[in-house]
Amino acid sequence: MPIRHIPVIDLFSGPGGLSEGFSQHGKQDWSECLSPTIQEGVHRRSSPDAARTRFNIRLSVEKDEWAHRTLELRAFFRSFGGRPPRAFYKHLRGELDRSALFDRFARNAESARHETLHAELGVIDEAVLDGRIREALGRADEWVLIGGPPCQAYSIVGRSRRKSITAYDAAKDNRHFLYQEYLRIVAVHRPPVFVMENVKGILSARVGGERIFERIIGDLSEPVRAANLNGDPRLRYRLFAMAEAESSGLFEVDEPVDYVIRMEEHGIPQARHRVILLGVREDAGVVVPGVIPRRRPVSACRVLGGLPVLRSGLSREADSDEAWVRTVTALADARWVDAPGGEDERKTAKVVRSMARRVTKTKAGRGQAFTPCEVGIKYAAPWYLDPDLGGVVNHEARTHIASDLHRYFFAACFAEALERSPRLGSFPPGLLPLHRTAAIAAIEGGNFNDRFRVQLRHAPATTVTSHIRKDGHYYIHYDPLQCRSLTVREAARLQTFPDNYLFCGNRTEQYHQVGNAVPPLLAVQIAEVVADLLSSPSGKH
Repeated sequence: MPIRHIPVIDLFSGPGGLSEGFSQHGKQDWSECLSPTIQEGVHRRSSPDAARTRFNIRLSVEKDEWAHRTLELRAFFRSFGGRPPRAFYKHLRGELDRSALFDRFARNAESARHETLHAELGVIDEAVLDGRIREALGRADEWVLIGGPPCQAYSIVGRSRRKSITAYDAAKDNRHFLYQEYLRIVAVHRPPVFVMENVKGILSARVGGERIFERIIGDLSEPVRAANLNGDPRLRYRLFAMAEAESSGLFEVDEPVDYVIRMEEHGIPQARHRVILLGVREDAGVVVPGVIPRRRPVSACRVLGGLPVLRSGLSREADSDEAWVRTVTALADARWVDAPGGEDERKTAKVVRSMARRVTKTKAGRGQAFTPCEVGIKYAAPWYLDPDLGGVVNHEARTHIASDLHRYFFAACFAEALERSPRLGSFPPGLLPLHRTAAIAAIEGGNFNDRFRVQLRHAPATTVTSHIRKDGHYYIHYDPLQCRSLTVREAARLQTFPDNYLFCGNRTEQYHQVGNAVPPLLAVQIAEVVADLLSSPSGKH
């Protein structure tokens, strides 16, 4: 039976998390790598064709320059069919620059450039974009549209900081309506199936008193009418949730929350909650897709533990191994360590004293753009590891001021002792930040009471967001002996990117890409549901 190749068009691609998952589907049974399912039999392939489906990424569109460069390099990697040349690894190791690599493999480089379009939807000429999509699809009737509009305007934190969003503000902030660009592509190009991702905050976002999500659902169901185009007004889509519905049971969607996927319930080592819509063209017939099975939680240490141990750096003063050790261990001499206190204080102080005696310089120092080493992992090793890499990329620790290092060390010791991250009220007064907001939060609680958040060793990580690019306070490593925030590679592992996935740009730009991405190991599960759907007798077009 021949392998079916189904084109994929990816809009608002970011660094390519969705594309990576779809491109990997069918090349291996990745379900064997994931944590065991909790409920057996929720999702079964309805046709053996699903196992022989390959999704080919034909076009990815992204406006961010550095995310586009990341996409282009990954497209170059894929062009070798899973067997990249040694020169590719030389590039990852910093031994060969990008231009020399692309010059050496000019045909593959040209293919990668053609597959990835650096453009902003809503700005690029629609005729140009439509032409690129038609060229990418060729004569294919079966294809899939994936992607998600930028989500900053929908985020709960973003809205709370702006206090309120008036209809006039929203009209100026086109991020609220970038989904209309996605909608136009649906209306014009009629994909048999589409997958749209966004943040959970979109469920409660309003513009002029109207719920944005209800408008999106209505528009995507009847895209030609909603986009006010001259196409076939009979074009209709049925929208499905991809996880078991919370409010009413399997397949039925009664409440918007039913569209939310809680990724820690699906083998992702991170409590990331996102809205994911699966749209199926009505002329496909009566089709009810499967759902992504629930799986046992995966702890942070299972994916982070095999990476090189690093120390943080010192900022605003001379940095060295010895200076870092002195700075971190000085906390053990703080007055509060031996002061009487409650049970929590005594347990934390005991760990602080114990860990301070063990702090020493690390073999890999602060890490670097490429750190040669042996790496390991205790989860989904075939997915993450590449034996030809010979080390780890994007694994370099940040620098922090001494007072923040003391807070990190305390917070990690607190979590080690009590298996939870401290709130500001748990910090000794001498460790609280000096600004007034921190003092109020420590006393009264509030949104920023968890200003310093440890990723717990034996639990899924908290959501990795683009905020990680600004500081590391919400992403403190669970190991007190490293006393630092997460590296780009550690954030990428929590997002389930393979170790040979290089993020381009400076470190801030790398963090931004990782925080905005869809976890590829979730995307490959979404791809399996879509392959199953397209392989069913009534799902073929």
